[in-house]
Amino acid sequence: MRFLTTRLGPPASFTTALYEGLAPDGGLYVPETIEPWTAGELARLPRRTLTEIGLRALRPFTRGEIDPATLEAVVVEALNFPIPLVEVEPGIFALELFHGPTFAFKDVGARVMARLMASQHRGDEPLTVLVATSGDTGSAVAHAFHRVPNTRVVILYPDGRVSPTQEAQLTMFNGERGNVRAYAVAGSFDDCHRLTREAYANPDLRRSMRLTSANSVNVGRLLPQSVYYFHAIAQLGQVGRVGQVSDVVFSTPSGNFGNLTAGLMAKRAGLPIARFVAATNANDVVPMYLETGRFEPRPSLATLSNAMDVGHPSNFDRMLWLYGSDLDAMRRDVTGCRFSDDDVRATIRRVYEDRGYLLDPHSAIGYLGLAGQEGREGREGRAGIFLATAHPAKFAEIVEPIIGRPVEKPPALAAALNGPQHIIRIRASLDRLLGMLDG
Repeated sequence: MRFLTTRLGPPASFTTALYEGLAPDGGLYVPETIEPWTAGELARLPRRTLTEIGLRALRPFTRGEIDPATLEAVVVEALNFPIPLVEVEPGIFALELFHGPTFAFKDVGARVMARLMASQHRGDEPLTVLVATSGDTGSAVAHAFHRVPNTRVVILYPDGRVSPTQEAQLTMFNGERGNVRAYAVAGSFDDCHRLTREAYANPDLRRSMRLTSANSVNVGRLLPQSVYYFHAIAQLGQVGRVGQVSDVVFSTPSGNFGNLTAGLMAKRAGLPIARFVAATNANDVVPMYLETGRFEPRPSLATLSNAMDVGHPSNFDRMLWLYGSDLDAMRRDVTGCRFSDDDVRATIRRVYEDRGYLLDPHSAIGYLGLAGQEGREGREGRAGIFLATAHPAKFAEIVEPIIGRPVEKPPALAAALNGPQHIIRIRASLDRLLGMLDG
């Protein structure tokens, strides 16, 4: 399998794409082909475990570079937590992606990526992982790479624009003399992301160290996210809900659009998905593109669903590549919608009171993509699955006033909140970042 770039640069191997993160031409790596699953393989999905599905989904992209035994060890160790499908109301299911160590969906991609990199690392030169985060990516990457030999991790997050729980998880390793550091940047996520892109584009820095990304721009984090779409269909099949291609609609709460891109790749591989709903908060540049045909990035707006506060989503380039920049073709597979903070508050309260199910702000937007007026009309009676991307306890300061009661915190989350805080603040300056990396 070769990997091309969205800017038509020279092809690369999987390992090269994994370690480079961002392609030298500034584009994003994409697989040259997406191998289709056979009808027999899809029919057997309900009898497959999560790790069996993960092996099958990732094997085509790593074949010839990572031996099967190593890939199996990576997948078994990384995906060692459940990803259950829960029926919230008749016909609407939550795919709970928050049962990993940092209680957010990004544990899936980050843990697979870290173990892939560790399995392929050669030599003594350390690998520097530079990542910008709007909330959950950073903590997932920090935990995934913590104490991994020959790696150091530098995380940039927007100061004052993550939840207290997210910041506690991001900074919990700052007090150690270890390999993970998180920095609070004076600015937005877009400022953090700009700094990382400028660093990757700096030839002197790239020559002086092995530098890679852990955002969803990295194929090592993007591709594993397709696994849980297959796993969701497998579980839906176990309850007798899947018959034909037109039976399932996925609603994906979207910010940088890696999660949705992974789902589109799964559909391209043959997974029976009728449509996707790209559900966003006020940062709605992709829904606007789907409506108007114009992609117009803009500064991000702060919302309750802060991990989705992205004004210039990187993975939109991959979406264009998948559809050959054919807007009408994309519209046949993807519907866009956006929801306000007031919508989120009302939905969290209503679903909790009516269904006894507690949503975090991001998952509430995913739910609205199916249960809101547009979502109901778009489903046309089909089963709907929304991605529940974070544990509600990660956003207790938002959720608790809405439902009028405390949210029980998992023990690991409570421990992070009660631990010492080591916040390191920096200005949004490339010179400052380069100085830290050189140090």
